[in-house]
Amino acid sequence: MGFLKIYSEKDVASFIKQREGETKFGEKVGFVESLEDLKNHTAKYVLLGIPEDIGVRANYGNPGTLKAWEAALGSLLNIQHTHLTNAEDVILLGEIDCDTQMKQAKSILKEENHYTEKLGELVTQIDHKVSEVIKTIVAAEKFPIIIGGGHNNSFGNLKGTSDALNSSINCINFDAHTDFRSLEHRHSGNGFSYAFENGFLSKYFIFGLHRNYTSEAVFNSMEKNSERIKFSLFEDISIKRKQSFSKALKEAEKFCCNENFGIELDMDAIEMMGSSAISPSGFTLTEARNFVSFFSQNHNAKYLHICEGAPSTGLFPNQVGKAIAYLVSDIIS
Repeated sequence: MGFLKIYSEKDVASFIKQREGETKFGEKVGFVESLEDLKNHTAKYVLLGIPEDIGVRANYGNPGTLKAWEAALGSLLNIQHTHLTNAEDVILLGEIDCDTQMKQAKSILKEENHYTEKLGELVTQIDHKVSEVIKTIVAAEKFPIIIGGGHNNSFGNLKGTSDALNSSINCINFDAHTDFRSLEHRHSGNGFSYAFENGFLSKYFIFGLHRNYTSEAVFNSMEKNSERIKFSLFEDISIKRKQSFSKALKEAEKFCCNENFGIELDMDAIEMMGSSAISPSGFTLTEARNFVSFFSQNHNAKYLHICEGAPSTGLFPNQVGKAIAYLVSDIIS
């Protein structure tokens, strides 16, 4: 399958900062030589990167999400290996090969007619790669942990998982935005609406939606599909205190988690986190960790996607990789 760059120990050796008397996480993770080898590997979790920011740019956003995977590896592979971090239960698979699409995207100028539509065509190509790889991982009864890229990749995650299970799935999304925009060209703002329209997404819950960045049209669309789409407002949880964080978790769990579901986490939702759309107001990283830990314990959870991180933005660029490492370690521990 030419959609994937499969890693070996040699490919990531330069990331690991060895220290006498310590064993790093990256020294104990597993590797495979092909996707077919996943079936016979004893590890449960499969790490996969998506180094692209085309979907973000096609949605008029700021580039930089292509670097989140590399930043995550730099931090995750250097956390301590102990009996509490479970590195042996992780396969470091590799990354979706986005090189061709990224090169083509660079050649498309903003001044060109149909700039975003041309980017959208490249996003569709990446959709296909992501969905095929995710399908293979889930069919091998593994749990993919997908890192990087824009939220456009939610579509490939949902399609791939749905195809593997031969059934639509539910999804809970920790996000300031719905990413349920109109079905125009593909971009980071309509991954869920496309998955919904194409029958891959059954029930959808947006956790911590920001009222200021949700249009009336999107609210109306969700209202028309209220049996299948629900949300909790960030303002109701953290500002007005109408609902506690733990109660909001349980509300989402009741709606989504009695059937197979995916976990999506947009780093835009974390206050002052380096991301494609940095927010001065949002949940804390600790709350994001609570979210991931809570839902990953459910046996119906099928994948985790951490997206929209942009290490080159924000006050502390090196914190994006470290934040992702915390989130990943929470799910495997």
